[in-house]
Amino acid sequence: MSTAGPDLVVVIVTWNSAGEIRAALNSVLADLASTALDWRVIVVDSASTDGTPELIRADYPQVDLVASAENLGFGRANNLGLTRAGFGTEKSPRAGYLLNPDTITHPGATQILFDALMSANDIGWAGARLEYGDGSFQHGAFRFPGLRQLWAEFFPTPGRWIEGPFNGRYPRALYDAGEPFDVDFTLGATMMLRGEMIRQTGMFDLQFFMYCEEIDWAWRANRAGWRVVCAPKAVVTHLGGQSTSKIRPQSVINLWTSRMQLYVKYYPKWKVVLASKLIAAGMARKVKAERDPELRSAYETVRYTAIGMR
Repeated sequence: MSTAGPDLVVVIVTWNSAGEIRAALNSVLADLASTALDWRVIVVDSASTDGTPELIRADYPQVDLVASAENLGFGRANNLGLTRAGFGTEKSPRAGYLLNPDTITHPGATQILFDALMSANDIGWAGARLEYGDGSFQHGAFRFPGLRQLWAEFFPTPGRWIEGPFNGRYPRALYDAGEPFDVDFTLGATMMLRGEMIRQTGMFDLQFFMYCEEIDWAWRANRAGWRVVCAPKAVVTHLGGQSTSKIRPQSVINLWTSRMQLYVKYYPKWKVVLASKLIAAGMARKVKAERDPELRSAYETVRYTAIGMR
């Protein structure tokens, strides 16, 4: 019997995902069944209270369920799934596919991503073209965050710059051309990762609990010489990308804490200083404009943290 792992292991992390996990699993399982790949699906549930693990146990016996008693966060839960899949052992799969529970896989997408990932030995990561639930285009690939993106976040910026390279976006023409193209990183909603890259770079850095985990990993992969590509013929609907729910104060703090950790980790000192000033000034503008006292307090917390960012 061969000791080699499967071609592909899909890892999905859930947290109170009962309302969306069926569509994610039904679509990716159907797509996997249409391939010639040797595959496996792992779901890591982070202490859901809405019946998510019970649903998976009852309706998806072909799925390997890992039910955690605590909310592990995105990075830690995915690391658990990748470890269970055998990455870092002699039975390491050829590739791991991190997929959000709020996604719907379009036919053929999984094979297209796998083929793109394996098309060159230096490609370590491939991501899909994302769409909103209404079928409209969603940016899913970006340049590493820089000072210009910070400016666009807080200060008046022409719309064409918001949608372009100034704000870290890649031209729509690259997506429309259909061929895989090199990017700095793709969103964590769809990340197909080569086993050799995982072995060399490690997994998610656990200092990032909820945000920026994929950016940090892509930066490490880039520094290790691995390429990241977007394969636009692989289409995945990302429902969560269009959320219009109310901004939560703690989410604001968590997001900007992770962003500032990222800047300190990868920026040279002079750039950290400029980023600190931009964030502090931008948050001061938000404090002045915000009426919600809890959000205003969150922006103020971020502003003070930015002032001390080193």
